[in-house]
Amino acid sequence: MSKERRYQNEEIREILELAGRDDVAQPESRPTADGLTAAELQAVAGEVGLAPERIAQAVAEFEGRGELVPPGTTLGLPTSIGRTVLLTRAPTDSEWELLVSELRTTFRAKGEMSSAGGLREWSNGNLHAFIEPTPAGYRLRLTDSMEGALVVATLAGGFFFAFALLILLVLLGKDDAGARFVVPAFFSIIGAGLIAGSRISLPRWSDEREAQMQHIASRAIALIAPPTSHDFETDTPIPRS
Repeated sequence: MSKERRYQNEEIREILELAGRDDVAQPESRPTADGLTAAELQAVAGEVGLAPERIAQAVAEFEGRGELVPPGTTLGLPTSIGRTVLLTRAPTDSEWELLVSELRTTFRAKGEMSSAGGLREWSNGNLHAFIEPTPAGYRLRLTDSMEGALVVATLAGGFFFAFALLILLVLLGKDDAGARFVVPAFFSIIGAGLIAGSRISLPRWSDEREAQMQHIASRAIALIAPPTSHDFETDTPIPRS
């Protein structure tokens, strides 16, 4: 049997709040030094006047928030972003199809589906969604990267700056001073625009992707049935494509 997730005191408090009781204290009938599993939380739900089903739903909502992977940066700008969401089981074929439909709608991209054994993947360029087994169950892993776009924009901007400087050096030896700065200034503006555009657009892209991934994480939890005590005590076989 896979190792069960154990929730610590602060996490238990948040789960109880999500279950609709933000005025309750930490359950005291069981020691929590090592944390409580979801099944143990359900077992002590009666102590705070909550049905085990509400605890199961709150656990699902708590896990549905996922974990934001620290963004990768290049030249001080966010260029990669990711989020992982723990799942109690692998999605069925129909649930996976619904999740892919949500991915296509949210990211406005058709993408491509693939599967190998218990692994599932939806991808569109650098944007990926994986369903993967873990020691404790399964997870949805979302990743995206714009590092290539930043490198291209920076190199292109540098090229235009270098080209402008070369033209300026050539024109400095000419007698016609009236228009000698027009062409290099034009290429300098293009280079500056490329570099400035990436510095403005990448933080906006990062914020948008984070919100989209949070939405997909919530939808994944909603599509997969909330965990019960049975779900946390047994392993569910991975469906085959």
